[in-house]
Amino acid sequence: MASAAPTMWSRTVAWMRRNMPTRDSMEQSRLLRPVAHRVLAPELWRFTRRSVPRGVALGMVAGFLFPVAQIAIAALFALPARANVPVAALTTFITNPLTTPILWYIAYQIGHWLLRTDTPLIAQPVAETATGWLQWATGAFHWLWEQGPAFGLGLCVLTAACAILGYAGTALGWRLWIAHKWRVRHRLGHRCGK
Repeated sequence: MASAAPTMWSRTVAWMRRNMPTRDSMEQSRLLRPVAHRVLAPELWRFTRRSVPRGVALGMVAGFLFPVAQIAIAALFALPARANVPVAALTTFITNPLTTPILWYIAYQIGHWLLRTDTPLIAQPVAETATGWLQWATGAFHWLWEQGPAFGLGLCVLTAACAILGYAGTALGWRLWIAHKWRVRHRLGHRCGK
């Protein structure tokens, strides 16, 4: 079990390095071309204790609330917040074809609970005929229309909660990592001093 952890960690780090946007990819993005000079500012690409948690939080917001152009939107959000652009862009991958249905279901359940709606989960039973299918599709659309507020509210609440937890978790992780580096440096300093 101990040997599997470094392998999984090294795969995760390798995936992050492959998918983290580069300055060149941001510069060549058609969506970011008008503000590329601002997005490519060196201070937005530094990994600091303040910029990295901001990047995580903004990446979550862009990933959850915007179904398209998430990386470009995260980069634009990073400008006024002085967040780390690569981290914000990489964090948008939290939503993907595997996680999005789960997150949407959780968002709907949160909104359903907050609004106390009693609409059943299935609008109408599926019929075998084409006319039955059309009735089912119309009923499903009507159900979606009625449940839009529950889903929207739940998505906003879930986004805010994940952004806050992402910010706090990243800030804590950064602090623990720096403390670990200082302990190692201190230990090495004592060994070298003897």
